[in-house]
Amino acid sequence: QVQLVETGGGLVQPGGSLRLSCTVSGSIFSINAMAWYRQAPGKQRELVARATSSGRTNYADSVKGRFTISRDIAKKTVYRQMNSLKPEDTAVYYCNRPDYPLFPWGQGTQVTVSA
Repeated sequence: QVQLVETGGGLVQPGGSLRLSCTVSGSIFSINAMAWYRQAPGKQRELVARATSSGRTNYADSVKGRFTISRDIAKKTVYRQMNSLKPEDTAVYYCNRPDYPLFPWGQGTQVTVSA
């Protein structure tokens, strides 16, 4: 069984930055393609950033140029650097595979962008 633990969220002012981490543990030898998702209040969960097994990255238009996804394969950890945060970035952020089969979802980490 694989476990995902997301950390690093918090309250930040518009224009601020946060760095999220996602640690993958359990019955997994190595992490390959991974992604960050978010779910805003009243909205469906959406994929906003992915890193392929070869290390290529791509982003949703809403975060392009502001968010960066990276991986530390040795630590089985995925990171997400978020800059120039906007109130509309307020959401619970999750990591997981970008494609099926997904791992069981972690608890996510809340990011609130507010003055």
